[in-house]
Amino acid sequence: MFLDRQIDPVKTRLIHADLRRLVKGQEIEVSVRLELEGEPVGVEGDGGILEQLLREVEIRCRPSIIPDFIRVDVSHLGAHDVLHVSDIKVDEGITIITDPEAAVATVATVREEQVEERAPEGEVSEPEVIGKGKKEDEE
Repeated sequence: MFLDRQIDPVKTRLIHADLRRLVKGQEIEVSVRLELEGEPVGVEGDGGILEQLLREVEIRCRPSIIPDFIRVDVSHLGAHDVLHVSDIKVDEGITIITDPEAAVATVATVREEQVEERAPEGEVSEPEVIGKGKKEDEE
């Protein structure tokens, strides 16, 4: 199994590869990508924005059942809700070893800034004078 590899940036050839020997029946630890699925309730109804805070998790499992990615349903998230690693459901034989309290995704709301009202068209307001101009040299 590939652990790491170096590729020549110019020739795009493999320079070096780190391999890991697998032992039948032994579990290994690997990183797996998280894929968010669904449209959160907080985005549709409350005008929030879905933010993905964690892109992958560490898992422990047998090499034969390593998933390419883990799908995470976020359709139940409302505004200001947070999805934690402990909320992720995985297949039997797979154990997530990433901190269970780590945040995976959240729905944030956007606040609009208050804009000052402008003078109505036709009325021109004079700028406020803060200080006098340059002092003239005394002769």
